[in-house]
Amino acid sequence: MDVVDFWVRSWTSDDLPAARKLLTPDVETEWNLDAPVDDEELLQVLHRIAAFADRVELAARTDALDGAALVYDLVAPFGTARLVEFLAVEDDVITEVRHVYDTTAIDRYFPGLYAN
Repeated sequence: MDVVDFWVRSWTSDDLPAARKLLTPDVETEWNLDAPVDDEELLQVLHRIAAFADRVELAARTDALDGAALVYDLVAPFGTARLVEFLAVEDDVITEVRHVYDTTAIDRYFPGLYAN
């Protein structure tokens, strides 16, 4: 199974130990949420999404030689938000994770998602 498939299946099913194994110890993380991010905070937010969402649907995927771009629909009880994820993959591990959230919908349908 390819790294991107395993990553998607792991975090969307709330299997953080499996997702964590795919990240390099010095994985670069970035997002557009108004909070600092490192790999631990990223995984905690993904856990909250997986736990709170009715479902997480992979809407689109574009592969490149060194990673992938993924678009998710985060279906919550009162509406849907979007997440675009960029993964850089090297030697079967993820070296970079970049998230771009639809912050208006996230704040509306996933209140407190990234509050510490």
